[in-house]
Amino acid sequence: MTPGAEERRSPGWPSGRSRVVGVIGDPIRHSLSPLLHNAAFDAMGLDWVSVAFEVPAGAGPAALAGMRALGIAGLSVTMPHKEDAARTVDRCSPDAERLGAVNCVTLEGGELVGDSTDGPGFLDALASGPGFDPGGHRCVVVGAGGAARAVILALAGAGAAEVVVLNRDGARAAAAAGLAGERGRVGSPADLAGGELVVQATPVGMAGVGSDGPHGVHPLVDPAVLHRDQLVVDIVYHPARTPLLVRAEAAGARTANGLGMLVHQAAHAVRRWTGQDVPVSAMWETANRALADRQP
Repeated sequence: MTPGAEERRSPGWPSGRSRVVGVIGDPIRHSLSPLLHNAAFDAMGLDWVSVAFEVPAGAGPAALAGMRALGIAGLSVTMPHKEDAARTVDRCSPDAERLGAVNCVTLEGGELVGDSTDGPGFLDALASGPGFDPGGHRCVVVGAGGAARAVILALAGAGAAEVVVLNRDGARAAAAAGLAGERGRVGSPADLAGGELVVQATPVGMAGVGSDGPHGVHPLVDPAVLHRDQLVVDIVYHPARTPLLVRAEAAGARTANGLGMLVHQAAHAVRRWTGQDVPVSAMWETANRALADRQP
């Protein structure tokens, strides 16, 4: 029997019958993931609940062992545990295997299955927000960390004509570009102007994160070369308008922040855990409300 809205808000809920999922990371108290998951469960009428578990660096494998022992149905995995999770799960999806990182774990018949929902979430965000299909387009990705790598792999899989990677560490840039196969290459700031899609995939611009660039943006990005024929995406979602997006809008470019990627990757996780269609609109409403509450 699935609970109604009143039951989910009663003192006796959640109960011993409730299915539990969560998110692990450190720090984790700022995470919107439990809010997004619970918004979906509310709309779906499921007796499921999502909570945040603060797990210090190095303790990810122990947390996954606890997941199995406690019968936790699913976990979202964030920093610093994505690579440890990939090494710890019983098997990985092809994308997670290539990335060497897992951000979603599902308990299936006692087996821990790892997946990466960041890339699919990014593509869904492009489609549902700005309505951009990367197929056949030139793309530039700034960054070579976990999120950037997921974006690069997704863009290549979606048929991008070229995926150019900018990063201050040449070796990391080359490894990330390799995920796009023959369509990937290491670039330079001069490549920004030629990108039909420009993705800033680092924490630069996030509230509380500084930048050593001259414009309050990533040092490899010169906003002066951005123009109206581009879509500029910053995967940061707080603040909603980062310094890069402000400058890109002034140059006439279309822009999008990272909230769509966050919502859609969470929707993919809920879909993996429950096997059901997910009410993404309910998750969007919750995300927008939560971020509005966080504004100064």
